[in-house]
Amino acid sequence: MGADAAPPAEIVIVACSALLKEINALKKLNHWSHVSVDAITAELHNRPDLITDAVSESIDRAKARGAEVFVAYGDCGTGGMLDRLLAEEDVDRIPGAHCYQFFAGDESFNAMHEDELGTFYLTDFLARHFDRLVIRGLGLDKKPALKPMFFGHYKKLVYLAQTEDCELQQAAQAAAEELGLSYEYRFTGIGDMATSIVRFVDAAHR
Repeated sequence: MGADAAPPAEIVIVACSALLKEINALKKLNHWSHVSVDAITAELHNRPDLITDAVSESIDRAKARGAEVFVAYGDCGTGGMLDRLLAEEDVDRIPGAHCYQFFAGDESFNAMHEDELGTFYLTDFLARHFDRLVIRGLGLDKKPALKPMFFGHYKKLVYLAQTEDCELQQAAQAAAEELGLSYEYRFTGIGDMATSIVRFVDAAHR
């Protein structure tokens, strides 16, 4: 940057906390000191009706500071409500229905989905927090008899891994056994998420 060049505009990435580790790794790799993350608890995935309002509040905070805003969410079960909000706010997000899709990539995810419709997916974050977000989050620790109601239509658990971590692989396999599902491991890295965020940050800097 030249001596007279203006510093890059502040950018706020409004993100599900399930993506926080990967986004912070991108920030560090690219030396983005002007990028910050406003993380919303991943526990809202058990209450997707609350996601849009939470994202709206984060966008309001960022715009009040004069920051550029990017949203690191899929639709995540909001039934199009999130996209309607973002259209009104003129804010972009990562394309895709959920993080599984943009971690795996559209083509790979669609092929997996078509191959086995009854698939439950884990990411690094969900493998790490499976008990808190899935077992306790759905109340299965207190009412294990509800497990067939939530998971009876699933046949397979696929772990879409962002890192090659033996402990997380073991945790994901244990989760599959607990749910009575077959297990498959696929290393994806952070896939299309990185491409989308880098593209936005670069465009905002021009």
